[in-house]
Amino acid sequence: MSIHLTSRTSRGPVRRAERALAPDLARGAMLLIIALANAAGVVFAGEPGLDPTPDGVDGGLNFLLFELVHARGYPVFAMMFGYGLVQLARRQDASGATPERVRSVLMRRNLWLVVFGFAHAALLYYGDFLGAYGIVGVVMTLVLLRRGDKFHRIALALWALAAVEVLALGAVVAGGILTGSGGSAPLPAGHVDSLAAPGYLESMLDRLAEWPTHTLTVLPFILIAWLGMWAARRRVLEEPAHHRSLLAWTAVLGLGVAIAGGLPAALLSAGWLHVDESAARLMMLLHGGSGMFAGPGYAAVFGLIVLRISRPGPVVGALAALGRRSLSGYLFQSVAWLVLLAPFALDLGGRFGSPTVTGLVVAVAVWLATVLVARLLERLRYAGPAETVLRRLTYGPRT
Repeated sequence: MSIHLTSRTSRGPVRRAERALAPDLARGAMLLIIALANAAGVVFAGEPGLDPTPDGVDGGLNFLLFELVHARGYPVFAMMFGYGLVQLARRQDASGATPERVRSVLMRRNLWLVVFGFAHAALLYYGDFLGAYGIVGVVMTLVLLRRGDKFHRIALALWALAAVEVLALGAVVAGGILTGSGGSAPLPAGHVDSLAAPGYLESMLDRLAEWPTHTLTVLPFILIAWLGMWAARRRVLEEPAHHRSLLAWTAVLGLGVAIAGGLPAALLSAGWLHVDESAARLMMLLHGGSGMFAGPGYAAVFGLIVLRISRPGPVVGALAALGRRSLSGYLFQSVAWLVLLAPFALDLGGRFGSPTVTGLVVAVAVWLATVLVARLLERLRYAGPAETVLRRLTYGPRT
């Protein structure tokens, strides 16, 4: 009787020895990209964050942000979310839990992520992704998780179609640049009311209105998460040595598409290219569409890095420690932006000569602080505070 009951019971969260290095390394390192993007957005109260009239070094920084950062960090986490969903289910299956019990664990975790996302947006930062992760996780658990290999190949077909669309749009943009007569249109960027609010209460009310719309607009990243699910089913990042060629081609093609597709918008953001309003809008569409390819591209790079590491050193160890606490690191960043950059708080971005430089310096400093704290928690064998809460809510007080 006890054996029967045990076979139907879920196990607790992942143990340290069960974790693969590449996903954790990717999460920890890519939190820097998230920090740079979000800090720029807070400083300029816009999405994406950019100086509309860059001068000197700011033009070069705008260029780098649009080539490597904006719309190029979150796809990695979307990939890792889908990857992690399969890993979590696989560990539950291996413990003997029934499919119904596994689904219950995943549904509970994803629904709590929606709650985390709402609280995050209401209290700290409008650009929350946790709520969208939770919603996408529910859909993936109910619709995608137990499907066979043939069904999951649909994800590859959709990515192929997306690549064709990006290439076609890129050809249109390139043709417009070559045949255009110039112009003075800025790169389109949306104003975010909560980031410009004069007080905390006003910013909270704005965020409550902004969060539902933002969440709906980012839900299509399920396509990116689905690719992560496909990769996890083949253990691409857990067994990178068996997928060396796939990782190499994915890194080259993924980042190649992202960098090439982001180039027109990057040049325009830096003030090095001049086009009309219609061309600027197309460049922004190309920038966003090509950005999704940075997800598999960056993820593959970290898989290749792990192949060259015989034993993780202190730097890799610290980054992986942050990756294991990425939820806490992400939430800590939002606290930092509120305290350091909000106009009703310290407003550091408005106190010095270049808001762009100041915002990026703050972003790097905040990220480094989370790396150091994560390394300390790793030595003390403590999980991140947000991870601890989510695990208790998902698995119960036994964990």
